Amino acid sequence: MKNNNPGHDQLRNNTKITLLNIIRRLKQSFRLGKLGKNVFIDKNVCLLRFPKNIYINDDVFLKSGANICACNSSAKIYIGSRTTIGFYTFIYASEKITIGNDCSIAPFVYIVDSDHKTKRSLKLNQQSNITSKITIGDDVWIGTGSKILKGVNIGNGAIISAGSVVNKDVEPYSIVGGIPITTISYRQ
Repeated sequence: MKNNNPGHDQLRNNTKITLLNIIRRLKQSFRLGKLGKNVFIDKNVCLLRFPKNIYINDDVFLKSGANICACNSSAKIYIGSRTTIGFYTFIYASEKITIGNDCSIAPFVYIVDSDHKTKRSLKLNQQSNITSKITIGDDVWIGTGSKILKGVNIGNGAIISAGSVVNKDVEPYSIVGGIPITTISYRQ
């Protein structure tokens, strides 16, 4: 998993691949729609419900406790090359979630492309979901504890500050934060 550019990525340069990592990767390669080369799957990673609808490209890191769920038979999840999914991050697709290349998703991030209807005439737990796909561009950094909600497009190079709730589109190379998000500045 060593990278020829020593300043490129501290995580990849300092992670030791063990026999258990290799076994986890082999096991998942039969379950997923795609599992690229050199994917690191840490302990306690859950690939749920319809794993054949999960597509993971090369050199992805899935850290301990990550949950990735294609919630129904038509839901799709795509994770681009060299992307890192942080500790205890949850990604739940009822329609489609696309995450680009070279993204850094910190721990405890929640990405979900659906929510429940709220009619008074029915109990909440009896109502169907409303879905709208999520697209996260390349080179995006999503800070710890952020929530990415349905229907959002996050442009290439954007940064989402820790603890943010992203309920609207994010411009490329913008730095956003807050509940709900506002633009703080732009990458230089």
